[in-house]
Amino acid sequence: MDKPVKEPGPGPDKEAPPITAADIEAYARNAARMIEQGGKALAAYMKPREEGKIRPELADEVSELVKTVGQVLEYWLSDPQRALELQTSLGRAYLELWAEAVKRLAGEPAEPVVAADPRDKRFADPEWSQNQFYDFLKQAYLLTVQWADRLVKDAALDERTRKKAEFYVKQIGNAISPSNFVLTNPELMRETLSSHGENLVRGMQMLSEDIQAGQGNLKIRQTDPNLFDVGGNLATTPGKVVFQNDLMQLIQYQATTPDVLKTPLLIVPPWINKYYILDLTPEKSFIKWCVDQGITVFVISWVNPDARLAEKNFEQYMREGVIAAMDAVKQATGEDKINAIGYCVGGTLLSVTLAYLAAKKQDRVKSATLFAAQVDFTYAGDLLVFVDEEQIKQLEDHMKGQGYLEASRMANAFNMLRSNDLVWPYIVNNYLRGKKPYPFDLLYWNSDATRMPAANHSFYLRNCYLENKLTKGKMELAGAKLDLRKVKVPVYDLATREDHIAPAKSVLTGAQYFGGPVRFVLAGSGHIAGVINPPAKPKYQYWIGDKPEGTDVEAWLKKATEHPGSWWPDWLEWLKAIDAETVPAREIGGGKLKPIEDAPGSYVKVKSWT
Repeated sequence: MDKPVKEPGPGPDKEAPPITAADIEAYARNAARMIEQGGKALAAYMKPREEGKIRPELADEVSELVKTVGQVLEYWLSDPQRALELQTSLGRAYLELWAEAVKRLAGEPAEPVVAADPRDKRFADPEWSQNQFYDFLKQAYLLTVQWADRLVKDAALDERTRKKAEFYVKQIGNAISPSNFVLTNPELMRETLSSHGENLVRGMQMLSEDIQAGQGNLKIRQTDPNLFDVGGNLATTPGKVVFQNDLMQLIQYQATTPDVLKTPLLIVPPWINKYYILDLTPEKSFIKWCVDQGITVFVISWVNPDARLAEKNFEQYMREGVIAAMDAVKQATGEDKINAIGYCVGGTLLSVTLAYLAAKKQDRVKSATLFAAQVDFTYAGDLLVFVDEEQIKQLEDHMKGQGYLEASRMANAFNMLRSNDLVWPYIVNNYLRGKKPYPFDLLYWNSDATRMPAANHSFYLRNCYLENKLTKGKMELAGAKLDLRKVKVPVYDLATREDHIAPAKSVLTGAQYFGGPVRFVLAGSGHIAGVINPPAKPKYQYWIGDKPEGTDVEAWLKKATEHPGSWWPDWLEWLKAIDAETVPAREIGGGKLKPIEDAPGSYVKVKSWT
């Protein structure tokens, strides 16, 4: 299958070599093989649907898209003058492009009507500018996308509908890019011609394999899964599972220093992803770094739930997850108080737990750190597109049938937020170029998603995203009314500047609801890279400024001080300023908890795809 790639075909100014009988035979042979592999892909897609294992749900998603875009069109078409303006603006842009193309065809100098963003990798190949055919396609596409964007921005819509329309129009625009099709992408054309279609054969084979791996749904491979092993070359920091229940395993890591901070650290990761994002490789591992700085580290490893855990709700995730872990840490170390970290929705859960403990007047936490976590969801970003009463009801009906939400649903939602980075490049590379993606540990983790119990996920969507109850003081859990202002412990609240899941604006807003001192820090990059930025190989910077105020991140930044490198040492200094007392390094379990198995444990190895 992996034959040596031939030299690329002719450029725009070169004469194509003549097509021989051997070429025609090779094209015909590969066309037949492509059809064969395409048939296998179709069979893999249809079989579970014919057997009733997958319920058709595309209609609901398409219906939501059509309804939202229809509201935009209704605004423009309901008024004849506006409708005329709508047609005229696009027509004028196309006429300018046509005039530019005619001048260029006549050999006259002509400036492009519209230029692609230099950072847009889709149009990086020189032929997108040098070849008039591809340049015309590119500019026509860019003009259309700009027009569609204005279509939404200039329409009189309520803010929620506008956000949804912007998202859907953006996804349509990304999908119809000429870079996504063989006949309109110069790189793909060269690849296809030089290999006599061999790339498409390989692509169809990979498509078939990925649909089979997704059990009837397309599971786009973003990296080679065979090159990674959790516990083998990922999540390798030495430790033991010292406690477990239905919802989680608790891992304690082996000390590497003679003395450690007296106060142990408990990390609460998101339950929608696996914890080892904080322990990818030794060079990137936040957990290993903490251990090497003399911290006794515990981390929760959430179970990958199935239908048996359908009724596990948010309260149980708090009680059997965070609070049970606190109890186990106390047994293992003898310490009444802990330092706690919560990442993403793990930070939301930790914040809820802190509010619950405050309501019960239980003083169990010395400090809290939040990584890209939201407690207020007013500015929760593009994920709000998927949250309204109708969509949540559809999701609840779906989860009721099987007891959980498939890992692929949330993974696809997150990927679609950055579809030009996490979806379409892989579709083009894998299925049209026929190339296996590069090995990348972060993308392996990204694809290793988890399911979510129906009760817990429904509570989270309704109480946080839909009704935003926590910061309104209206959330009730385990008989307690929660008020974040009663949380008086010091908080280190980290936001990341380019976050598309927990936008910096959202984190900044939420930071103002805690009742104690808050150190708000803004890291460069996004939801993952901004957090996983080790001091040994720092890629980004961070900003420290005044206490969090308002909702304008740029205004806060103007008064903040930029620091190069990793924020990790700043966090450690902040932690030690609270309490720097040390004790001799602890043995795992402290003689009270018997180790169950080696880290990373068995829960993290349960796959959502078989």
